[in-house]
Amino acid sequence: MKRAFDILFSGLVLLALSPVMLSALFLVWFHDRHSPIYKARRVGRNDQDFMMIKIRSMVVNADKTGVNSTGVGDNRITPVGKYIRRFKLDELSQFWNVLKGDMSVVGPRPNTRNWGVDLYTQEEMKLLSVRPGITDLSSIVFSDEGDILGHSDEADALYNRIIRPWKSRLGLLYVAKSSIFLDIQIIWLTGVAIVSKPAALRGVHRILTRLGADPELIEVCRREGTLPAAPPPGGAQIFGAALAEAEA
Repeated sequence: MKRAFDILFSGLVLLALSPVMLSALFLVWFHDRHSPIYKARRVGRNDQDFMMIKIRSMVVNADKTGVNSTGVGDNRITPVGKYIRRFKLDELSQFWNVLKGDMSVVGPRPNTRNWGVDLYTQEEMKLLSVRPGITDLSSIVFSDEGDILGHSDEADALYNRIIRPWKSRLGLLYVAKSSIFLDIQIIWLTGVAIVSKPAALRGVHRILTRLGADPELIEVCRREGTLPAAPPPGGAQIFGAALAEAEA
């Protein structure tokens, strides 16, 4: 049923929003006369690599810098790319990946292998038991990821300290509680977040409460304070050792 829903929903989105996508593709090409399509290698279901299709928002060869996490002040983002990222237009092309079967509409966001899956704990590897998605609960809670990372010179390290632990916990909760009803709720809240982030977060809070999520995770997902550093799921000992080393 989930696969049938993915195919139907993706086909409708691509058909309805094709004028928006074509306009975005043209603007990216017009800016620097290079291909507006960027194919990003990601890790999918069963630990298999696939090429995720995105509308390019960065300069050509931006991936060769070796930095995976992107702050709002990243100078690799083009002027056109700032608007593409702001309105999530770069995500639209990923519906092709859904039609191909690489991805699902809803699921844990796909990660890179370097500075991504290579760092996963055994617990986090469970995220790869399902198809990665275009959106999920963490896409709503951390839709301002670029602002969180800001102008940090160590965006990857900061991401792994204060975002990855909570994204992974949300992803694992989804894997355990996945249903078509939950998918529809997440899709709806993803749209709500574009208009009103506070309203979307209230919706996420209701979902997490209903699913019996850990109180600490629920509190973090309110986004009412500074994001705390935490160990990734299944990595408490590693986190503790790294913290002790940093304080030494």
